[in-house]
Amino acid sequence: MRSAGKVITNEIDASELSFDAFKDIVINDYRIAVESRQASLLGRKEVLTGKAKFGIFGDGKEVPQLAMAKMFRKGDWRAGYYRDQTFAFATGISTIKEFFAQLYANPDVNADPASAGRQMNGHFATRSLNEDGSWKNLTEVKNSSADISTTGGQMARLLGLAYASKLYKQNKELDYLKNFSINGNEVAFGTIGNASTSEGVFFEAFNAAGVLQVPMAISVWDDGYGISVPAKYQTTKEDISEVLKGFQREEGTNGYEIFKVRGWDYPALCETYIKAIEVCRNEHVPVLIHVTEVTQPQGHSTSGSHERYKSKERLAWEKEHDCIVKMRDWMLESAIATKEELDELEESAKKYVKEVQKEAWNEFLDSIKQEQADVVRMINNLANGNPTLTKIAAQLASTHDALRKEVVSAARKAIRLSVNLPSTDRSTLIKWYEDKTSVFAELYNSKLHTEGIESPFNVNTVAAQYNETSKMLDGREILNACFDANFARDSRLLAFGEDLGAIGDVNQGFAGLQAKYGDLRVTDAGIREATIVGQGIGLAMRGLKPIAEIQYLDYLLYAITVLSDDLATLSYRTKAGQKAPLIIRSRGHRLEGIWHSGSPMGMILGSLRGMHICVPRNMTQAAGMYNTLFRSDEPALVIECLNGYRLKEKLPDNVGEFTVPLGKAEIIKAGTDITVVSYGSTLRLVEEAAEELAAFGIELEVIDVQTLLPFDLDQLCAASLQKTNKLLVVDEDVPGGASAYILQQILEVQKGYYLLDSKPQTLAAKAHRPPYGSDGDYFAKPSVDDIIEIAYAMMNETNPDRYPKLY
Repeated sequence: MRSAGKVITNEIDASELSFDAFKDIVINDYRIAVESRQASLLGRKEVLTGKAKFGIFGDGKEVPQLAMAKMFRKGDWRAGYYRDQTFAFATGISTIKEFFAQLYANPDVNADPASAGRQMNGHFATRSLNEDGSWKNLTEVKNSSADISTTGGQMARLLGLAYASKLYKQNKELDYLKNFSINGNEVAFGTIGNASTSEGVFFEAFNAAGVLQVPMAISVWDDGYGISVPAKYQTTKEDISEVLKGFQREEGTNGYEIFKVRGWDYPALCETYIKAIEVCRNEHVPVLIHVTEVTQPQGHSTSGSHERYKSKERLAWEKEHDCIVKMRDWMLESAIATKEELDELEESAKKYVKEVQKEAWNEFLDSIKQEQADVVRMINNLANGNPTLTKIAAQLASTHDALRKEVVSAARKAIRLSVNLPSTDRSTLIKWYEDKTSVFAELYNSKLHTEGIESPFNVNTVAAQYNETSKMLDGREILNACFDANFARDSRLLAFGEDLGAIGDVNQGFAGLQAKYGDLRVTDAGIREATIVGQGIGLAMRGLKPIAEIQYLDYLLYAITVLSDDLATLSYRTKAGQKAPLIIRSRGHRLEGIWHSGSPMGMILGSLRGMHICVPRNMTQAAGMYNTLFRSDEPALVIECLNGYRLKEKLPDNVGEFTVPLGKAEIIKAGTDITVVSYGSTLRLVEEAAEELAAFGIELEVIDVQTLLPFDLDQLCAASLQKTNKLLVVDEDVPGGASAYILQQILEVQKGYYLLDSKPQTLAAKAHRPPYGSDGDYFAKPSVDDIIEIAYAMMNETNPDRYPKLY
């Protein structure tokens, strides 16, 4: 049927449909399949002719995706991969025109609402947010979480999308959240290729869903290959549903319902999906639909031909078992349509897709053509007979279908080459470029963070309050009180992780809170870091406020792909169309041993742009950061100090209300001689060193940056350098890790380079991880002695008479 200009599919209910109505539905489905195939064929041509950079398509999977789409309802969610275009067309979550706009990388969010040209084609997402970053009513639309290119990465997020339905169904405190769920009746649909089921994240998510018993429906498109590598090298028994038979639920056990169906059998596919999704939706049991004998007519992608690795016999089989060919044959045999009717439909579909493709291409070029004409005119005016500049203008004018990079590059080159030819025309060209810079930044570089009305930067700063009788407690008790107050305030908050529930985490931050708030809100999880994070992403995308605990910072490596590929990029890759306000809670720094030393900050800073990275020096500061994050809607990683849980701190009267703003550094000791910048546990060492250095007459100004992303927005570090003119960065990461980032921020961004009278110094850990024991910690990470001696040496360089060499 047609809906708002889209061709979408309908469910088949044989008990109520007349044969004519049934025919109409089937013919409409065939139209969708044929149009989708034409989009694949034409899309490949557009890449090979140079109009698009790369193409990857869903041809061969049209018919099974039609069957799946029939069971996809408003409020449901999808977490799939880049082969699902027919499903997207059939459900209405995308159109063929939007498909081509994405192929051309149109940066207009109205043309490509999924990604605003930031992702290659076949990456689907619906827009969950209003312009101000607030949530839409997600029960009124069919939802697609934003795709990523990693072919199994969607599985981690899928788990969380399904788990949200369980929580909405079982936790009645969430009933007021009417925009996110209707009694937990939503199914999370996941898709994956057969080869990608070999990935660890698939098995991790599959097992977790069986344990949790959530409405998760996984479809495996099995074409027998992973690019060129056949199934015999991918999967035991060459059959993923055979491998997973042990997950089949039996009476008295949890587990899955497992289905197997051929990808070209339209009636069997429809029947299978009806059965599978009814079980999944009504009983909250995960299901696996293994769709076999799928073909891939154009091979993996535009990067190469599958004829290089498939035999002639295999290619002939694929041609015979093409799902559209098989559906056509069945329709003819069943008298659903005549050959002439189908011929006419196919010709009409071909013309329609071509027309839509042309519209998408012309719309993509429209704004660029105007910019091209403007720049050609301005360069010609500037040239005034100059042959070099005239040539630049002529080359740009003759460039058919110029891209924006060619237009802007010509303008910048003309500005460079006319540097010694000042004129009004040159000023006009410069002004055009400068004015456009903000436009281009909005098109290509914006929305790394959601920046909506619930941004953490819109949270009011509330100071911690104390009184004469304020208690001195262990740091863990400060955190516990903070979590308790917030869980009582906001029923959307929930926490889960290894050992978090029954024992209240290994450091007791959640002690007693499961008993108080129930095991739906404070929950143990298995040893599965990747899907702990994915569980949190999916929950956060569905309106909840999850805290996903990674027990030690060292274990973040097992989740870094999910964090980096999915969570950190979510706002950017949808241009703030989706958000996931997930807080990752972990602990690190200063503990001894290779596996619990916990300071891989360079890795984190390089991988997690798009998240806030909080590095509190104690548990009171951590609590203030949590209070800020609980009231905002952007993802963050909070790294608590491992050696701080039993250190005494004063309990604020407003422990659940006071806030520590993100991006605000703090001077924790004033001084005039050297600016020392650090964070986390190392600050205690710096403070201890400062006491001994004071005996030498050396006064350190100690700055706690508090958050690394964002970094010192008020430029407190540069202001300090105006006094001291000397900089020391103390960091527990490897040399050139976080210290290099901090130097770049202070010297380059804050222009601190111009304030120095000696070279900046860094004191980092050794290049290896610390060996076990206190001696290992002393000789591998910065010590008080190290800090004292490097600070003293900096003063020796400036005033050797007053500070003679120590060695």
